[in-house]
Amino acid sequence: MPHKKFQSCIDACYACATECDHCAVSCLHEQDASSMARCVKLDMDCAAMCRLAASYMARGSEFAQSICRLCAEICEACGEECAKHEMEHCQRCAEACRTCAEECRRMAQAA
Repeated sequence: MPHKKFQSCIDACYACATECDHCAVSCLHEQDASSMARCVKLDMDCAAMCRLAASYMARGSEFAQSICRLCAEICEACGEECAKHEMEHCQRCAEACRTCAEECRRMAQAA
């Protein structure tokens, strides 16, 4: 069961995707939503990539390692952008992105 080996990374990916979805929607409700455009775009990219990475790991794909490397890169970019904003939803998202990036890097090295 390949997914058991990477369960902590899969969990981090799903948690990150959830925070990114929440952050994107919350950013759209901010007073100056247009200033949050990059944050929203990265949230959407990151959420999609995290779900993709989790599914590749769950089925033991031979490409999971490569996908997780890219996922870590996208999570880092999203986390850096979210960390620039003071809103609680952005700060929670930044933390989830950092955690996921760490887990994905660990998975890519261990696989």
